[in-house]
Amino acid sequence: MGNNFYYGFDVGGSKIALGVYDKARRQIWSKRVATPAHDYALLLERIAALTFEADAFCGSRGRVGVGIPGLPVPDDGTVFTANIPAAQGQRLQADLSQRLGREVRIDNDANCFALSEAWDDEFKTFPVVLGLILGTGVGGGLIVDGKPLTGRNFVAGEFGHMRLPLDALEVLEIPGRDVEQPLCGCGKRGCIEPWLSGTGFARLWRLHYQSDLSAPAIVSRYYQQDQQAIAHTARYQALLAVCLANWLTLVDPHLVVLGGGLSGFKALYDGLEQQVATHLLPRAKPPRIVQARHGDAGGTRGAAFLHIQD
Repeated sequence: MGNNFYYGFDVGGSKIALGVYDKARRQIWSKRVATPAHDYALLLERIAALTFEADAFCGSRGRVGVGIPGLPVPDDGTVFTANIPAAQGQRLQADLSQRLGREVRIDNDANCFALSEAWDDEFKTFPVVLGLILGTGVGGGLIVDGKPLTGRNFVAGEFGHMRLPLDALEVLEIPGRDVEQPLCGCGKRGCIEPWLSGTGFARLWRLHYQSDLSAPAIVSRYYQQDQQAIAHTARYQALLAVCLANWLTLVDPHLVVLGGGLSGFKALYDGLEQQVATHLLPRAKPPRIVQARHGDAGGTRGAAFLHIQD
């Protein structure tokens, strides 16, 4: 099998995106089709059809990687992906490998995001890269020497489901400790995600100002020099710094890349490394913290690079 081309599938609840990349990691072809969310046979067929179309374009059989909004289950080879009911509990990797006549690699979309960034031309020199998604939820991935660190259950890097730090409510300037912990999407209470996500950004506003504003509306007010929005942003940044410091103490990465909707809020980066440093061990230096470079293309890039060798 030729190995000069990498195919990356970003499979979501509504669309299947394919990006084809050459040996230099440049995208040379792409296509999107609708996801048949409730028909597994048709899901396999559409991925196969796109793969063979890419083969024809490249004149070669490329390597196939797939990113999903969920987790591969190592014990039985199935996938857990609530957003794609057709694939839930199916042996997607084995079925695609058989259908396509080549090895298919599957990982969760947060790992694919982190892998995409770690293989950026500027970032590929960093041995350990932490990718953190601040969006509807809080996801993440760890890349070590250019490969995803998946762990026993493919949950390494799911930082949003670590416990909220003990002093977080003080950092957030929420009086007392009797604030009810919101229910996380995982079904538990006490997770970081409901506080640090875009939804959490808006929740924190509601707690302080007893009014409902979306995250984009708060950001807009910040740039209009609204004093409440400025104070709100400082509180959120303080929480981000505390949580980051915990994660950095655990894995000590050389680079942190932020993605997701909130990552585009430039004010979050101002002084963030210095704030993080106050929570680290005395001689520890914070890593470089940057905004993701590859945006919407990160899903296909990262999935394609599950096969990258050099």
